[in-house]
Amino acid sequence: MSANADHRSVACWCSYDWANSPFPAVVLTFVIPAYFTEAVMDNAEEATIWWAIMTGFAAFATAVLGPILGAIADQGRRRKLWLAAFTATVALCSALLWFARPDASHATMLLVIVGVSIVAFELSMVFYNALLPGLVPMHRIGRISGWAWGIGYLGGVAGLLIVLFGFVLADPPPFGLDALDGALEQIRIAGPIVAIWLFVFSLPLFVWTRDTRGRGLASAAAVRSGLACFWATLVNLRAHPQLWRYLLARMIFTDGLNTLFAFGGVFAAGTFGMSVVEVIMFGLILNVAAGLGAFVFGRIDDWIGAKRVILLGLCGLIVIGLPMLVVESKTAFVILGSILGIFFGPVQAASRSLMARITPPGAAGEMFGLYALSGKATAFVGPWFVAAITASTGSQRLGMATVLPFLAVGGLLLWRTVRDVPSCPD
Repeated sequence: MSANADHRSVACWCSYDWANSPFPAVVLTFVIPAYFTEAVMDNAEEATIWWAIMTGFAAFATAVLGPILGAIADQGRRRKLWLAAFTATVALCSALLWFARPDASHATMLLVIVGVSIVAFELSMVFYNALLPGLVPMHRIGRISGWAWGIGYLGGVAGLLIVLFGFVLADPPPFGLDALDGALEQIRIAGPIVAIWLFVFSLPLFVWTRDTRGRGLASAAAVRSGLACFWATLVNLRAHPQLWRYLLARMIFTDGLNTLFAFGGVFAAGTFGMSVVEVIMFGLILNVAAGLGAFVFGRIDDWIGAKRVILLGLCGLIVIGLPMLVVESKTAFVILGSILGIFFGPVQAASRSLMARITPPGAAGEMFGLYALSGKATAFVGPWFVAAITASTGSQRLGMATVLPFLAVGGLLLWRTVRDVPSCPD
């Protein structure tokens, strides 16, 4: 394959982060959670509890399915087919959010749709991440992963800008959308916008990024072989101490990251009384900061190592997260949040690059399935802690405070038990 084709393949792989990032920004963090809290439910604490239960069940389903499907994909013919199927599911669920009206009777429907979309999104990332080790050499993985995360955050910014200025603040809203009778169509349209965005901008990956083939087995044989390989990997994990120690540490600190991400919009709307518009503006600031952090630290990753980047990011999240939980001023909360975002992107990008570096050749799908497992095996614990503490104390602040121990313990385990993987110079 020519160098130009290789560059195009990598560029189109990175573009998928641009394609799918409006989904977590709009559907999982800022617009839909704020809409659920402010318009669908009548009580912020109750909204927090139900959102936590939903994300917990979605995390459990991902933990069960991710490594199994990843192992099956390693034995089959195509990873991109799996990626396409889950991408289509995310797009469909996003479009269906249009039908979730601002009424408590629609709360269950909204929670089910979002829950299914979370599972599909996380499973799509198993196969997307598994393409990376076969696309670039080891010494470029850090910067490519960082660039992709950075491009993704910019995609989240673009999606939020379109939703905010193209629809939520438009007067009158386009396409005859009704914003006057309480239907809030100018907000509900956010789901279909995400669906269209994902469909259009994911096409370059499916057209031009080369697939990384598995063993080439037929479907039934791939399932049998994949399940056997998955079980063998679990049994033999003790032979790969670097791998299982890293996955254990990541399991803990990612639980904190995912909980922080999932409840950002709910916390802003409930504790600080932010409107949907204010939450979207807050999301824009966070995504810009996270994108810049991912771009800058992507290069640093290849220089000082992914482990150090992760540890720096976790320290930053803890140091900034503490005052965010106690400030009373909305302005102070937004300023601290913008600083916190700088550290959020690098942790995610460096986590992926470190995993890619320690993944054995030919097992990317299986390993990134375990990577998904490490991110979701206990991911229901964080949201359910938030739900339990919020319900027992009536305080969102105390509920969100449970995030910090996950970040601290996971970072400590990473620091003490995992060796960094050096990269070769350019």
